[in-house]
Amino acid sequence: MKKRRIFSVGFGRGYVINKIWGSFIVVGIVYAFAVGNVEVINNEIIDSGNTSLELFFSMLPMMILWSGIMNIAKKAGILDFLARCMKPIFRVIFPDLKKDDPALGYIASNLTINMLGIHNASTPFGLKAMKCLQEKNRNKKVATRSMITFLVLNTSGVTVIATDIIAIRSSMGSVNPTDLVMVTIIATMINTTLALLMDRFLWKVSKKV
Repeated sequence: MKKRRIFSVGFGRGYVINKIWGSFIVVGIVYAFAVGNVEVINNEIIDSGNTSLELFFSMLPMMILWSGIMNIAKKAGILDFLARCMKPIFRVIFPDLKKDDPALGYIASNLTINMLGIHNASTPFGLKAMKCLQEKNRNKKVATRSMITFLVLNTSGVTVIATDIIAIRSSMGSVNPTDLVMVTIIATMINTTLALLMDRFLWKVSKKV
C-alpha cells in the first residue's frame, strides 16, 4: 500500500492549497510594508472587488441562459443519451470499474457536461462519482486508480464549448466571442491525451516501485 501512496491523492487535505494561497497573501502584505507600498494593496483590494463584481454581473445572464439550456437538455434526456454514448469510452479509460457500476454513469454525466462548458452544473455528478468510488475503496486514506484517473481528467479541462470563457469575451465586447471553439477542441484533445498517457505511465511505474 505504501507503494501506491507515492502516486495517490489523499482526501481531506484541501487545507494545503489554503496554506499556499495564504502564504502568498502574507508575503505580499509583508513586502508591501517593507517597501512602503501599503497604499497599493488598499487600492488593489478595492479595485479588485469592484472589477470582480462587475465581471460577475456581466457573466450572470450568459451563465443563467446556458444553465437553463442544460437543464432543458437534461430533462429532455439529451444529456443522458450523450452520457450513454460516452460510456463505452469511459469503460476503457476506467478498466477497474464494472459495466453496471453506478459511478460510471456519474462520471459520464460529469465529463459530458464539462465538455459543454457548464462546469458548475457538472460538480454534483462529480461529487456523486467520487462518493461511489470511495464507498468501494478499501483504504479510505488512499485514492484508487479510478479516482486518480477521474481527477486527472477533470484537471486536464475536458471542454469542447467553453461557455464561461465565451461569456467573459461577450461581456468584454468581443466581436466574435465564439471564435475560440476550434482552439478549445484542439487544446482539450492534446491536454486530455497527454494527461491520460501520463496517468497510465505513472500507474505502471508505481506498480514496479
